[in-house]
Amino acid sequence: MKQIQDTDKKPILLKVSLLPISVTTAIAPLQPQQEKIISEQERLIRQVKRINQMAGELEAAILELKAIANTLNTQKRYPVLKQELWKNICHYFAVSVPWVKRKPDDSFILTTRKVDLFRAEREAALLAQQLRQQTKKRLASQRHRKNKNGAEADTKSFFKKILVHKS
Repeated sequence: MKQIQDTDKKPILLKVSLLPISVTTAIAPLQPQQEKIISEQERLIRQVKRINQMAGELEAAILELKAIANTLNTQKRYPVLKQELWKNICHYFAVSVPWVKRKPDDSFILTTRKVDLFRAEREAALLAQQLRQQTKKRLASQRHRKNKNGAEADTKSFFKKILVHKS
């Protein structure tokens, strides 16, 4: 054993071996786990989906705001500031939300998508019009059947009377 002197003059004993140490296994280099490796392209696609999902949620929240305002307008329960009735509690301008589109060449465009605030009203008006037309057709066919059946009955009774009178 060799003695090494410290600065404090205390001997430190070290065991020194001149024999080579046999190594049976090598230390494996550190490799990143495959699950943790996410390409930038995958991150980009995930972010696009997230933005578009949030845009959908924002659009739904805007439409819910409009529905609540419409309910308050019809109920007239909102506080009136000047003791006069307001026509609308909420006024609307054109609204859009951010939207990411994917082009055919797999590139992306950050743009906006218009929120159609009055789609529900248009759909309701269209449905009401279709129902009115169906009702008119149904009433017309019922009248036609009634008139046809009534005319047939009148004709049959007329001919019966003629036959009875002739005999």
